[in-house]
Amino acid sequence: MRLVQDILSVKGNDVYSVGPDITIFEAVQMMADKSVGALLVMENRKPIGIVTERDYARKVALEGRSSRDALVKEIMSTRVLCVNPHRTIEDCMALMTDKRARHLPVVDHKNVIGVISIGDLVKAVIAEQKFVIDQLHDYITGPHLG
Repeated sequence: MRLVQDILSVKGNDVYSVGPDITIFEAVQMMADKSVGALLVMENRKPIGIVTERDYARKVALEGRSSRDALVKEIMSTRVLCVNPHRTIEDCMALMTDKRARHLPVVDHKNVIGVISIGDLVKAVIAEQKFVIDQLHDYITGPHLG
């Protein structure tokens, strides 16, 4: 069974974060620059929220607010689900599906060591399934002793 730490070993441990008092425009610009859909909102090296492209679309664009004037703390989600690196991919998929989350910070000994997305989990599951299929194919079509 694959673990979150396996995803991070391939993906890397980059954590993109902002403070709660920057403008939404600056946060969206950073998301675009880093090609990510979410940023952790950190204060004193602790996650206090998460801001996503979805937050921008629903709480700024649809409400006619100005992204240059509004602050991240005004639209961020304050309920941050976190996992440790020893959680299974299946556990994370179930948690994300149940809580309708698309990003999970990975915390080890109170330190954020990475962030995984639902896309990362799907990619890992597909890779694992491909490996199993290849192994079964080789077993079925390969030379047999006997």
